Amino acid sequence: MATVDRVLNGRCPVRGETARRVYDAASVIGYHATSLIKQRMRQDLPEYRLGFLLQKPEQHFYQEFARELKSAAAHAPRFRGVPIVDFWASQSPEEIVAQLNRLAGKTQAVALVSPDHPTVTVAVEALKVRGIPVFSLLSDFAAGVREGYVGLNNRKAGRTAAWMIAKCAKRPGKVAVFVGSHRFHGQELREIGLRSYFREHAPDFTVLETLVNLETTQLTHQAMVDVLKRHPDLVGCYVAGGGMEGAIAAVRAINPKDPPVVICNEITPESRGALTDNIATMVIATPLERLSRELVELMAHAISDGVANAPGQTFLPFDINLPESI
Repeated sequence: MATVDRVLNGRCPVRGETARRVYDAASVIGYHATSLIKQRMRQDLPEYRLGFLLQKPEQHFYQEFARELKSAAAHAPRFRGVPIVDFWASQSPEEIVAQLNRLAGKTQAVALVSPDHPTVTVAVEALKVRGIPVFSLLSDFAAGVREGYVGLNNRKAGRTAAWMIAKCAKRPGKVAVFVGSHRFHGQELREIGLRSYFREHAPDFTVLETLVNLETTQLTHQAMVDVLKRHPDLVGCYVAGGGMEGAIAAVRAINPKDPPVVICNEITPESRGALTDNIATMVIATPLERLSRELVELMAHAISDGVANAPGQTFLPFDINLPESI
Protein backbone atom coordinates (compact mmCIF):
# COMPACT_ATOMS: atom_id res chain seq x y z
CA MET A 1 0.00 0.00 0.00
CA ALA A 2 2.96 2.32 0.61
CA THR A 3 3.93 2.07 -3.05
CA VAL A 4 0.37 2.78 -4.15
CA ASP A 5 0.33 5.79 -1.83
CA ARG A 6 3.55 7.12 -3.37
CA VAL A 7 2.14 6.72 -6.90
CA LEU A 8 -1.15 8.41 -6.00
CA ASN A 9 0.29 11.31 -4.05
CA GLY A 10 3.72 11.73 -5.64
CA ARG A 11 5.39 11.67 -2.20
CA CYS A 12 8.71 10.38 -3.62
CA PRO A 13 9.92 9.08 -6.97
CA VAL A 14 8.62 5.73 -8.19
CA ARG A 15 10.20 3.87 -11.09
CA GLY A 16 8.10 3.92 -14.26
CA GLU A 17 7.91 0.12 -14.38
CA THR A 18 6.66 -0.01 -10.78
CA ALA A 19 4.05 2.69 -11.46
CA ARG A 20 2.90 0.75 -14.51
CA ARG A 21 2.41 -2.42 -12.42
CA VAL A 22 0.41 -0.46 -9.87
CA TYR A 23 -1.76 0.99 -12.64
CA ASP A 24 -2.32 -2.42 -14.27
CA ALA A 25 -3.30 -3.99 -10.95
CA ALA A 26 -5.64 -1.11 -10.14
CA SER A 27 -7.29 -1.48 -13.56
CA VAL A 28 -7.87 -5.21 -13.04
CA ILE A 29 -9.60 -4.79 -9.67
CA GLY A 30 -11.50 -1.69 -10.72
CA TYR A 31 -9.86 0.57 -8.15
CA HIS A 32 -11.67 3.93 -7.94
CA ALA A 33 -8.49 6.02 -8.31
CA THR A 34 -7.20 4.31 -11.46
CA SER A 35 -7.57 7.47 -13.54
CA LEU A 36 -5.59 9.46 -10.95
CA ILE A 37 -2.77 6.89 -11.05
CA LYS A 38 -2.64 7.22 -14.82
CA GLN A 39 -2.52 11.01 -14.54
CA ARG A 40 0.36 10.83 -12.03
CA MET A 41 2.25 8.47 -14.32
CA ARG A 42 2.02 10.90 -17.23
CA GLN A 43 3.21 13.96 -15.31
CA ASP A 44 6.87 13.05 -15.79
CA LEU A 45 6.54 12.42 -19.54
CA PRO A 46 7.92 15.04 -21.97
CA GLU A 47 5.38 17.37 -23.53
CA TYR A 48 5.42 17.78 -27.33
CA ARG A 49 3.37 20.29 -29.31
CA LEU A 50 2.30 18.69 -32.58
CA GLY A 51 0.84 20.63 -35.51
CA PHE A 52 -1.49 19.16 -38.14
CA LEU A 53 -2.57 21.06 -41.24
CA LEU A 54 -5.42 19.43 -43.14
CA GLN A 55 -7.79 20.64 -45.87
CA LYS A 56 -11.54 20.96 -46.43
CA PRO A 57 -12.83 21.15 -42.84
CA GLU A 58 -16.40 20.74 -44.10
CA GLN A 59 -15.72 17.20 -45.33
CA HIS A 60 -16.56 14.20 -43.14
CA PHE A 61 -13.24 12.48 -43.91
CA TYR A 62 -11.10 15.38 -42.68
CA GLN A 63 -13.29 15.91 -39.63
CA GLU A 64 -12.76 12.27 -38.73
CA PHE A 65 -9.05 12.57 -39.47
CA ALA A 66 -8.76 15.55 -37.11
CA ARG A 67 -10.50 13.59 -34.33
CA GLU A 68 -8.16 10.63 -34.73
CA LEU A 69 -5.06 12.85 -34.71
CA LYS A 70 -6.16 14.58 -31.52
CA SER A 71 -6.93 11.24 -29.88
CA ALA A 72 -3.60 9.72 -30.91
CA ALA A 73 -1.66 12.69 -29.55
CA ALA A 74 -3.63 12.70 -26.29
CA HIS A 75 -3.14 8.97 -25.66
CA ALA A 76 0.47 8.56 -26.79
CA PRO A 77 2.23 6.31 -24.26
CA ARG A 78 5.72 7.91 -24.40
CA PHE A 79 4.86 11.60 -24.19
CA ARG A 80 2.12 14.09 -23.45
CA GLY A 81 0.93 15.35 -26.82
CA VAL A 82 -0.57 18.79 -27.32
CA PRO A 83 -2.25 18.63 -30.76
CA ILE A 84 -3.01 21.78 -32.74
CA VAL A 85 -5.14 21.13 -35.84
CA ASP A 86 -5.70 23.70 -38.57
CA PHE A 87 -7.20 23.58 -42.06
CA TRP A 88 -6.49 25.29 -45.36
CA ALA A 89 -9.31 26.11 -47.75
CA SER A 90 -7.36 27.39 -50.76
CA GLN A 91 -4.95 25.34 -52.89
CA SER A 92 -2.78 28.41 -53.36
CA PRO A 93 0.77 27.34 -52.38
CA GLU A 94 1.43 30.75 -50.88
CA GLU A 95 -1.57 30.50 -48.57
CA ILE A 96 -0.68 26.95 -47.57
CA VAL A 97 2.87 28.07 -46.75
CA ALA A 98 1.58 31.01 -44.72
CA GLN A 99 -0.58 28.68 -42.60
CA LEU A 100 2.27 26.18 -42.33
CA ASN A 101 4.62 28.83 -40.97
CA ARG A 102 2.02 30.08 -38.48
CA LEU A 103 1.48 26.54 -37.24
CA ALA A 104 5.22 25.87 -37.06
CA GLY A 105 5.58 28.93 -34.85
CA LYS A 106 3.42 27.23 -32.21
CA THR A 107 4.62 23.63 -32.47
CA GLN A 108 7.71 21.41 -32.50
CA ALA A 109 6.78 19.27 -35.52
CA VAL A 110 4.19 19.59 -38.28
CA ALA A 111 2.36 17.14 -40.53
CA LEU A 112 0.22 18.35 -43.41
CA VAL A 113 -1.75 17.53 -46.53
CA SER A 114 -0.46 19.58 -49.46
CA PRO A 115 0.04 19.58 -53.21
CA ASP A 116 3.62 19.05 -54.35
CA HIS A 117 4.79 22.55 -55.32
CA PRO A 118 8.24 24.25 -55.30
CA THR A 119 6.95 26.99 -52.99
CA VAL A 120 5.96 24.38 -50.40
CA THR A 121 9.32 22.60 -50.79
CA VAL A 122 11.24 25.82 -50.07
CA ALA A 123 9.16 26.42 -46.93
CA VAL A 124 9.69 22.85 -45.70
CA GLU A 125 13.44 23.17 -46.25
CA ALA A 126 13.51 26.42 -44.25
CA LEU A 127 11.68 24.75 -41.35
CA LYS A 128 14.09 21.82 -41.47
CA VAL A 129 17.01 24.25 -41.07
CA ARG A 130 15.25 25.60 -37.96
CA GLY A 131 14.98 22.06 -36.59
CA ILE A 132 11.23 21.70 -37.17
CA PRO A 133 10.48 18.38 -38.90
CA VAL A 134 7.67 18.33 -41.47
CA PHE A 135 5.76 15.20 -42.48
CA SER A 136 3.67 14.75 -45.62
CA LEU A 137 0.25 13.14 -45.16
CA LEU A 138 -1.79 11.06 -47.65
CA SER A 139 -0.02 12.62 -50.66
CA ASP A 140 3.75 13.09 -50.73
CA PHE A 141 5.54 16.38 -51.39
CA ALA A 142 9.00 17.92 -50.92
CA ALA A 143 10.64 14.54 -51.49
CA GLY A 144 14.13 14.41 -50.04
CA VAL A 145 13.41 17.41 -47.83
CA ARG A 146 10.42 16.53 -45.67
CA GLU A 147 11.03 14.30 -42.66
CA GLY A 148 8.80 11.48 -43.85
CA TYR A 149 5.67 10.48 -45.74
CA VAL A 150 2.84 8.70 -43.93
CA GLY A 151 -0.08 7.31 -45.92
CA LEU A 152 -1.06 4.66 -48.43
CA ASN A 153 0.97 3.18 -51.22
CA ASN A 154 -1.04 5.14 -53.76
CA ARG A 155 0.25 3.30 -56.82
CA LYS A 156 -1.04 0.04 -55.30
CA ALA A 157 -4.38 1.72 -54.58
CA GLY A 158 -4.71 2.70 -58.24
CA ARG A 159 -3.83 -0.78 -59.44
CA THR A 160 -6.35 -2.28 -57.02
CA ALA A 161 -9.07 0.00 -58.41
CA ALA A 162 -8.19 -1.08 -61.96
CA TRP A 163 -8.20 -4.76 -60.96
CA MET A 164 -11.70 -4.43 -59.51
CA ILE A 165 -13.02 -2.62 -62.59
CA ALA A 166 -11.52 -5.23 -64.91
CA LYS A 167 -12.97 -8.09 -62.89
CA CYS A 168 -16.44 -6.61 -62.32
CA ALA A 169 -17.19 -4.93 -65.66
CA LYS A 170 -19.54 -6.97 -67.83
CA ARG A 171 -17.36 -6.32 -70.87
CA PRO A 172 -14.29 -4.30 -71.85
CA GLY A 173 -14.98 -0.63 -72.48
CA LYS A 174 -13.98 2.83 -71.45
CA VAL A 175 -12.83 3.90 -67.99
CA ALA A 176 -12.93 7.44 -66.54
CA VAL A 177 -10.50 8.64 -63.89
CA PHE A 178 -10.80 11.84 -61.82
CA VAL A 179 -8.02 13.63 -59.94
CA GLY A 180 -8.29 16.78 -57.87
CA SER A 181 -5.09 18.27 -59.25
CA HIS A 182 -1.99 17.04 -61.04
CA ARG A 183 -0.04 18.64 -58.17
CA PHE A 184 -1.28 16.02 -55.70
CA HIS A 185 1.43 13.40 -55.97
CA GLY A 186 -0.70 10.70 -54.36
CA GLN A 187 -3.52 11.11 -56.86
CA GLU A 188 -1.06 11.14 -59.74
CA LEU A 189 0.36 7.84 -58.48
CA ARG A 190 -3.15 6.37 -58.26
CA GLU A 191 -3.77 7.36 -61.87
CA ILE A 192 -0.41 5.87 -62.90
CA GLY A 193 -1.22 2.64 -61.05
CA LEU A 194 -4.63 2.37 -62.71
CA ARG A 195 -3.25 2.98 -66.19
CA SER A 196 -0.33 0.59 -65.71
CA TYR A 197 -2.63 -2.23 -64.63
CA PHE A 198 -4.89 -1.87 -67.67
CA ARG A 199 -1.87 -1.59 -69.96
CA GLU A 200 -0.33 -4.77 -68.54
CA HIS A 201 -3.31 -6.99 -67.78
CA ALA A 202 -6.49 -5.64 -69.45
CA PRO A 203 -5.49 -3.91 -72.72
CA ASP A 204 -9.04 -4.27 -74.13
CA PHE A 205 -10.11 -1.46 -71.78
CA THR A 206 -9.55 2.18 -72.75
CA VAL A 207 -8.71 4.71 -70.05
CA LEU A 208 -10.03 8.12 -71.08
CA GLU A 209 -8.14 11.39 -70.70
CA THR A 210 -7.84 12.21 -67.00
CA LEU A 211 -10.48 14.63 -65.67
CA VAL A 212 -9.43 17.31 -63.15
CA ASN A 213 -12.26 18.09 -60.72
CA LEU A 214 -10.46 20.31 -58.15
CA GLU A 215 -11.94 17.89 -55.60
CA THR A 216 -15.33 19.61 -55.83
CA THR A 217 -18.71 17.89 -55.91
CA GLN A 218 -20.17 20.21 -58.54
CA LEU A 219 -17.38 19.84 -61.10
CA THR A 220 -17.32 16.07 -60.62
CA HIS A 221 -21.08 15.85 -61.09
CA GLN A 222 -21.03 17.90 -64.29
CA ALA A 223 -18.11 15.95 -65.71
CA MET A 224 -19.63 12.58 -64.80
CA VAL A 225 -22.94 13.47 -66.45
CA ASP A 226 -21.07 14.52 -69.58
CA VAL A 227 -18.96 11.35 -69.66
CA LEU A 228 -22.00 9.10 -69.24
CA LYS A 229 -23.78 10.86 -72.11
CA ARG A 230 -20.79 10.92 -74.47
CA HIS A 231 -19.57 7.41 -73.74
CA PRO A 232 -22.43 4.90 -73.53
CA ASP A 233 -19.76 2.18 -73.40
CA LEU A 234 -18.34 3.54 -70.11
CA VAL A 235 -17.76 0.52 -67.88
CA GLY A 236 -15.72 1.98 -65.03
CA CYS A 237 -14.99 5.14 -63.07
CA TYR A 238 -12.31 5.80 -60.45
CA VAL A 239 -12.44 8.99 -58.40
CA ALA A 240 -8.83 9.08 -57.22
CA GLY A 241 -9.30 12.09 -54.91
CA GLY A 242 -12.14 14.15 -53.52
CA GLY A 243 -15.45 14.95 -55.18
CA MET A 244 -16.83 11.43 -55.22
CA GLU A 245 -20.21 12.72 -54.05
CA GLY A 246 -20.69 14.32 -57.48
CA ALA A 247 -19.96 11.11 -59.36
CA ILE A 248 -22.27 9.12 -57.10
CA ALA A 249 -25.09 11.66 -57.54
CA ALA A 250 -24.68 11.64 -61.33
CA VAL A 251 -24.96 7.85 -61.56
CA ARG A 252 -28.00 7.91 -59.27
CA ALA A 253 -29.71 10.60 -61.36
CA ILE A 254 -29.03 9.12 -64.79
CA ASN A 255 -29.45 5.51 -63.65
CA PRO A 256 -27.91 3.98 -66.80
CA LYS A 257 -29.05 0.55 -67.91
CA ASP A 258 -25.51 -0.77 -67.55
CA PRO A 259 -23.99 1.42 -64.81
CA PRO A 260 -20.20 1.71 -64.62
CA VAL A 261 -18.18 0.08 -61.88
CA VAL A 262 -17.58 3.03 -59.54
CA ILE A 263 -14.52 3.03 -57.27
CA CYS A 264 -13.76 5.85 -54.83
CA ASN A 265 -11.71 6.55 -51.73
CA GLU A 266 -12.58 6.89 -48.03
CA ILE A 267 -15.63 5.80 -46.11
CA THR A 268 -18.08 8.65 -45.54
CA PRO A 269 -21.89 8.69 -45.21
CA GLU A 270 -22.08 9.27 -49.00
CA SER A 271 -19.73 6.45 -49.99
CA ARG A 272 -21.29 4.08 -47.47
CA GLY A 273 -24.72 4.86 -48.92
CA ALA A 274 -23.39 4.30 -52.43
CA LEU A 275 -22.10 0.86 -51.42
CA THR A 276 -25.41 0.00 -49.76
CA ASP A 277 -27.33 0.96 -52.91
CA ASN A 278 -24.82 -0.77 -55.23
CA ILE A 279 -23.90 2.53 -56.87
CA ALA A 280 -20.28 2.03 -55.80
CA THR A 281 -18.56 -1.33 -56.12
CA MET A 282 -15.57 -0.65 -53.86
CA VAL A 283 -14.27 2.04 -51.53
CA ILE A 284 -10.56 2.12 -50.74
CA ALA A 285 -10.09 3.60 -47.26
CA THR A 286 -7.21 4.96 -45.20
CA PRO A 287 -6.92 3.35 -41.72
CA LEU A 288 -7.02 6.71 -39.92
CA GLU A 289 -6.67 5.41 -36.36
CA ARG A 290 -3.53 3.40 -37.13
CA LEU A 291 -2.08 6.14 -39.33
CA SER A 292 -2.58 8.73 -36.59
CA ARG A 293 -0.91 6.56 -33.94
CA GLU A 294 2.12 5.86 -36.11
CA LEU A 295 2.37 9.48 -37.23
CA VAL A 296 2.48 10.98 -33.73
CA GLU A 297 5.13 8.46 -32.70
CA LEU A 298 7.26 9.40 -35.71
CA MET A 299 6.81 13.09 -34.92
CA ALA A 300 7.81 12.55 -31.29
CA HIS A 301 10.88 10.59 -32.37
CA ALA A 302 11.90 13.41 -34.73
CA ILE A 303 11.51 15.96 -31.93
CA SER A 304 13.50 13.96 -29.39
CA ASP A 305 16.23 12.64 -31.72
CA GLY A 306 16.46 15.40 -34.34
CA VAL A 307 15.64 15.45 -38.05
CA ALA A 308 16.66 12.44 -40.14
CA ASN A 309 19.48 12.45 -42.66
CA ALA A 310 17.52 10.03 -44.85
CA PRO A 311 13.81 10.95 -45.02
CA GLY A 312 11.59 7.89 -45.11
CA GLN A 313 8.19 6.59 -46.10
CA THR A 314 5.60 4.81 -43.96
CA PHE A 315 3.01 2.91 -45.99
CA LEU A 316 -0.18 1.79 -44.26
CA PRO A 317 -2.23 -1.13 -45.66
CA PHE A 318 -5.50 0.22 -47.00
CA ASP A 319 -8.95 -1.07 -46.14
CA ILE A 320 -11.20 -2.42 -48.89
CA ASN A 321 -14.92 -1.89 -48.40
CA LEU A 322 -17.49 -3.73 -50.53
CA PRO A 323 -21.31 -3.73 -50.49
CA GLU A 324 -21.30 -6.96 -48.51
CA SER A 325 -18.63 -5.90 -46.00
CA ILE A 326 -20.01 -2.65 -44.57
